[in-house]
Amino acid sequence: MSNLRHTLHTLFKQTVETVTPPLTKSQFEEKRVLTPDEFVAAGDYLVHACPTWSWEGGDPKKRRTYFPPNKQFLVTRNVPCLKRATELEGYNPNSEFDVGGGEGEDAWVATHSNPAAASGSAGKGEVPSIDGAGAGGSGGAGAAGGNKDDDIPDITDLELNEADDEAAAPSGRPYLRAEEPADNIMRTRTYDLYITYDQYYQVPRFWLVGHDESRKPLLPQQVMEDVSEEHARKTITVDPHPHLAGLSAASIHPCRHADVMKKLVDNLLEAGREFKVEQYLVLFLKFIASVVPTIQYDYTMSVGGE
Repeated sequence: MSNLRHTLHTLFKQTVETVTPPLTKSQFEEKRVLTPDEFVAAGDYLVHACPTWSWEGGDPKKRRTYFPPNKQFLVTRNVPCLKRATELEGYNPNSEFDVGGGEGEDAWVATHSNPAAASGSAGKGEVPSIDGAGAGGSGGAGAAGGNKDDDIPDITDLELNEADDEAAAPSGRPYLRAEEPADNIMRTRTYDLYITYDQYYQVPRFWLVGHDESRKPLLPQQVMEDVSEEHARKTITVDPHPHLAGLSAASIHPCRHADVMKKLVDNLLEAGREFKVEQYLVLFLKFIASVVPTIQYDYTMSVGGE
């Protein structure tokens, strides 16, 4: 039933995108969503701040006319994934985050890896993970919504306090780049990661394409092993890549991205930090790190002024 619901919603979403023009007037201050121009500006900032990311044009037949031909989506390739997410599920980072939002299944937890164990140094906190249980809305930011989807977590109760301001600082975790290892070095999974613009929700969307130690594509169920358990069950879908023909990829459903980004940005501003729309994707990647805690992609640029 959930697959049918997802298929119907995808068809509805595609129809809305066909008949509704993309957002042209900025709603960043009110809703923390992006226009296509703001997405390009944020992408340029990410590429400059984290050069492992780059722009690509993709399949010419799938290009969106509201983006430059060579700036359709962002990608970083051959990113290592050293452990399975289940190895980290029990990790308690000594209350690095005091995150409210309920008890039991309604609580929020941090599921990222232990920076000290990963890098040998004491790292700072990550953006808190989504661990909500309930139904989230599936309506678009620029279209009629209100539909409930039991497969999407309700993350509207996110509460952040002063400890969560660490999310705006560099993680302290070194960025790793996978290289072809010598025969005596253990091979690891690698991922190609993509960021596209979702016209319906008016936010970035994150995609994962994984390979095993022999460079064979990972099956969807194998990709789920590298995603935080709660998210694997509720927020991950497998869909055709919007810019690459013949490629299906695991994707983090974007229906609540704007809600989370609004909470994180508002938290920065309330703490006296500055935040510009160009920095959106850097903070977005810090948030995504809670969903894929073992994939060591680059988001080391700090966010917000002191």
